[in-house]
Amino acid sequence: MHAERRPDTRPLIDEAAVRAVDRALAALRRGEVIAIETADGTVGAAVSVESVPLDAVERLKALTGGVPTLAVTRRRAIVLGLAADTDDTAPGVVALGCAGGLSADQAHALADPEHRPDNATLPHGLTAAVMPVDTREAAAVDLARLARLLPAAITAQVVPEDDGAALDAAAWAAEHDLLLVRARDVADYRVHVVRTLRRVADARVPLSGAENTRIYAFRPADGGPEHLAIVIGDPDPEQPVLARLHSECFTGDLLGSLRCDCGDQLRGAIAEIARQGSGVLLYLAQEGRGIGLVNKLRAYRIQDQGFDTVDANEILGFEADERVYLPAAEMLRQLGFSAVRLMTNNPEKLRQLTRCGIAVVERVAHIFPANGHNEGYLRTKAERSGHMF
Repeated sequence: MHAERRPDTRPLIDEAAVRAVDRALAALRRGEVIAIETADGTVGAAVSVESVPLDAVERLKALTGGVPTLAVTRRRAIVLGLAADTDDTAPGVVALGCAGGLSADQAHALADPEHRPDNATLPHGLTAAVMPVDTREAAAVDLARLARLLPAAITAQVVPEDDGAALDAAAWAAEHDLLLVRARDVADYRVHVVRTLRRVADARVPLSGAENTRIYAFRPADGGPEHLAIVIGDPDPEQPVLARLHSECFTGDLLGSLRCDCGDQLRGAIAEIARQGSGVLLYLAQEGRGIGLVNKLRAYRIQDQGFDTVDANEILGFEADERVYLPAAEMLRQLGFSAVRLMTNNPEKLRQLTRCGIAVVERVAHIFPANGHNEGYLRTKAERSGHMF
């Protein structure tokens, strides 16, 4: 199959906003302080907890004149006993603080999944406040998550030297040699980046058992990792295509890890598509259910202490599943497909792909036996994530 290039009628993207967020991600990974401007005109500074230098808190105080607080996900706050765990708990961000601000060591202890402080060891006078989505705290945590770091950041609001005077965010950031990003651009980043996906290469790649295969690479404008479409045979775009959405798994796909069933699912999907004659496997750059390889290894360490995969992700501060399926829908559209027969056991994939505008006309079961090491993993997927086995 050779997908025809069609005129690009998608809305224009604010490329400057995408670049600003991308640069902020790189800065956070280097342990640098960044500036964040919110919709109400306030300006703050933030640094990732994972890569924070020991002097970063004092630097934030000196830079901003404000009191540093620790921003964590609501999931992490629940683990710490600082937010209510209710059935309707939605993703969110909680700001933790105390008089005079938290120290770098205290921030590390509150965010570190290997260190789970109890009431007796929490900082004295610690307060917790749920933050709206358009705040610097929410933006800072989202940036850390996007950078595949622990989802936690130390932030402080800039206090203007002239009380009550408006602050020029760009001028302040430039004066202090900081990268500036707007909170609303961070909130919109995932959707904007998906809209920039472009097919950048394709080639015939004969596979064992599926020799008539072509791989298409899609790259986002932020320079992030490519997503791949593995097209087997010559599927008819006018008919629902047999499809599999597969999130990359370095340990399972490449190394043959027995902790999960990912390798079996990948190879089994290719074999089944070839058996049926044609179809597409979308290989999505969303390692560890969207938390990244490093955080997946951290989750494994927590699982080895007796927690299941859902608990481990939440102890880290993530949702049980951080994946998004907009890239998959966009890739299917660019390849000319609007309807699928989806190979999955995950009902969330059915719902999300439908919400993204792709018709799911049939669910095709995709089940493989346990191997002696992943029984608990498979049981958790069924009991806590609703997978249909």
